[in-house]
Amino acid sequence: MATTRTATTQWKGALLDGSGTVSLDSSGVGNFEISWPSRAEAANGKTSPEELIAAAHSACFSMALSHGLAGAGTPPESVETSADVTFQPGEGITGIVITCKARVPGITAEQFQQAAETAKVNCPVSKALTGTTITLNAELL
Repeated sequence: MATTRTATTQWKGALLDGSGTVSLDSSGVGNFEISWPSRAEAANGKTSPEELIAAAHSACFSMALSHGLAGAGTPPESVETSADVTFQPGEGITGIVITCKARVPGITAEQFQQAAETAKVNCPVSKALTGTTITLNAELL
């Protein structure tokens, strides 16, 4: 069954001096302030589209890796993933680095690297971001 998730942004003013709020409508878990300076300079307590993409990508990758490992008979004890999304004003998103550390009993380092690479390529967020270079650093603990 397909699902649809919704977020809404309310923006006021021009790009450089305006600001807005992103609401996560489907879950209702929060509203987050955004602005151009929080995107192109320091966050200063506000989020950005890139941070929201990083959150989505780290969650999706973790889920895909956990699923693949379990399907291979080696479910993980834990998976910790961060995603760094780089934004360059005037260019856009220039790259994403996924860093993952996992505890997976009964698997070799080579098998883990292969599972992590498969998750990187096949997680739905990675597929949606195919126009961006995605780098993976995966470590078996």
